[in-house]
Amino acid sequence: MGNILQMQRHFFHIVNSSPWPLCTSIGAFGITTGSALSFHFYSKGFIVFFLGLLTVVFSAILWWRDVIREGLSEGWHTSAVQFGLRLGVILFIVSEVMFFSGFFWAFFHSSLAPAIELGSVWPPLGIEVFNPWHVPLLNTIILLLSGATITWAHFGIANNIKKTDCEAKTFSIFKEILNSLVSTVLLAVLFTVLQVCEYTEAAFSISDGVYGTTFFMATGFHGFHVIIGTIFILVSTFRFFSYHFSKTHHLGFESASWYWHFVDVVWLFLFISIYWWGNSLLVSGYYISL
Repeated sequence: MGNILQMQRHFFHIVNSSPWPLCTSIGAFGITTGSALSFHFYSKGFIVFFLGLLTVVFSAILWWRDVIREGLSEGWHTSAVQFGLRLGVILFIVSEVMFFSGFFWAFFHSSLAPAIELGSVWPPLGIEVFNPWHVPLLNTIILLLSGATITWAHFGIANNIKKTDCEAKTFSIFKEILNSLVSTVLLAVLFTVLQVCEYTEAAFSISDGVYGTTFFMATGFHGFHVIIGTIFILVSTFRFFSYHFSKTHHLGFESASWYWHFVDVVWLFLFISIYWWGNSLLVSGYYISL
């Protein structure tokens, strides 16, 4: 590794040519095209969507494999490279904050001053809303617990796992960290199952005016992020089980942890604003909880 850095005279990683960005772009185009075709009831739309999704999944797996190999066995993830990767993850999360800000903007724009077409009340007349103290509250508790378990795993890795594999096996904390990671994945799956059940029992759909649109877009995209975060943590769990992480080199898991905490915070805002505050009915200037 020292000879390589001496030859290139810098501590940064010049990435080799890779086919995965192009393959991922083609797959994303297929997903978008197939979705549009399916929305307009073309018979082959779902096939295009499925092929695009398969291409994205395949490319992501191989792309992730290459990045893991670069940092684990080839030694390209120097301190300077890790700093850049951390900055990239932070900027990505900031972009996701802006993404969800648009949904919250749409929700508050409609709910703070309901139009006359909505009956000048929020939720609109005819919408049977969810009780926030049933499944939404349970999902909030589940996500908070998952945030605690992944934080414990992060603490254990950052403070107990040594640099060599043989040393890591001797620590009893290894089993605790693994149990924490598995618990996080199980809690995440439970959250997704409960949200699917909630959607199936909904008395309104995404086409039921501005309330249905903002509700399903905001909570649905959050659910999609939960699925992505679950995959992220699942990969980190397999990597931890394979002794890929050390006390000073666990950037992949750290990124998954940051992403999961972002998902937790977004859900808290969704629960407070859409499920709880948004389920109040404005009558004569006073909010009456349903």
